[in-house]
Amino acid sequence: MANIKKGDLVQVISGPSQARGGDRGKQGRVIEVLVDQNRVVVEGVNYVTKHVRVGQTQRGTKTGGIETHEAPIHVSNVALVDPKTKKPTRVGFREETVEKDGVKKTVRVRYAKKSGEKL
Repeated sequence: MANIKKGDLVQVISGPSQARGGDRGKQGRVIEVLVDQNRVVVEGVNYVTKHVRVGQTQRGTKTGGIETHEAPIHVSNVALVDPKTKKPTRVGFREETVEKDGVKKTVRVRYAKKSGEKL
């Protein structure tokens, strides 16, 4: 089971501060997880400008120009946000028994280490 998944709220914990034009301290939702590269794409963080060749769609509207996109950021530079305190926390795993239709099953569950809250 992964520490950070798609849809999690994370905070950037490294890099230049916002006063210096960086993204440290910003929070956003994870849009995509690139497992093979150990990177995540976070909404509103690490914007880059991308030059796209001008073309036309089938309806005749022009596409292209200079666009801004979120670029991937390394997973070690973000931390999951604790749902209780709204501050970055580490992630732990614990076994919990869940009863469904009279059958008991052990399931691994992620939890925030600071508050103990289930994620």
